[in-house]
Amino acid sequence: MRVREDYRTLTGAEKAAIFMLALGEEHTARIFEHMDDEEIMEISQTMANLGKVSANVVERLFIDFAEQMSSTNNLVGTMDSTERLLTKVLGKEKVSQIMEEIRGPAGRTMWEKLGNVNEEILANFLQKEYPQTVAVVLSKVTPDHAARVMALLPENFVMEVIHRMLRMEAVQKEVLEDVEKTLRTEFMANLSRTQRRDSHEVMAEIFNNLDRSVETRFMEELERITPESAEKIRSLMFTFEDLAKLDPAAIQTIIRAVDKDKLPLALKGATESLRDLFFSNMSERAAKIMKEDMGAMGPVRLKEVEESQQYVVNVTKDLEARGEIVIASGNEEDELIY
Repeated sequence: MRVREDYRTLTGAEKAAIFMLALGEEHTARIFEHMDDEEIMEISQTMANLGKVSANVVERLFIDFAEQMSSTNNLVGTMDSTERLLTKVLGKEKVSQIMEEIRGPAGRTMWEKLGNVNEEILANFLQKEYPQTVAVVLSKVTPDHAARVMALLPENFVMEVIHRMLRMEAVQKEVLEDVEKTLRTEFMANLSRTQRRDSHEVMAEIFNNLDRSVETRFMEELERITPESAEKIRSLMFTFEDLAKLDPAAIQTIIRAVDKDKLPLALKGATESLRDLFFSNMSERAAKIMKEDMGAMGPVRLKEVEESQQYVVNVTKDLEARGEIVIASGNEEDELIY
């Protein structure tokens, strides 16, 4: 039987298998509980084919493991991993409460959290509450936020609220606790649920960042297996070609924001109509220079073109997130009226 004596030749699966065998049955069984079936199968098969491993290799493996554990700073925590961990030690109801608090708006106290809630969402909730409750809430949030919310409330209702705010003295602790409880159970819980991102949105962003050839391959396979999901993801994706749907003001903003070395490369692989859209939104001199730059490039690698196009798409999304441009979704509500 061959003896494993060279630590450097071990694969990751072999290191895991040796480590777990050395830990003993009880600890290994606990580790297996946290793995999925494929991981268990791979490590089990590796264990079965290990053969004899020298004591030197085992010692080296443990030393490496200890060093990595003491120096690591690359732990990654996510909402899902946190929720799974909490579920193992707390009841389902308590876990839901904690996760709703985490997923909700940022802030240590309820009033800090409310300060980070969009005024339209907050106004929509408050106009269904008693004026006295609204008076307490608006007296606790920052004046500028309260002003923005008030401006969105029905006039008769907001006058009721103002009268109560003017007559309001120090709010009793019990009243404040009741209002906080109402906000937590009726508003924040619903808000955290509605703010959970749709899985198709997440996948659309991932697809947007894939190489074009890989994205096409995955999308074709998805269309074959679940055409509904493929259609939804495609509708949520924003591609370089979708820039053709933007208005001139948005195109001009993008031209000012992007790296001037990346745009010619991105346009090199664009359709003629999309190129013309960009050129028509530049000065005649700038368009002439860019056309000359593109002509001087000669043949370019497809991968470089796609990377430049993805860069322009990312800049476009950043501009939208900052409110500098509007990307219409194609819905009638998003159409711009001039």
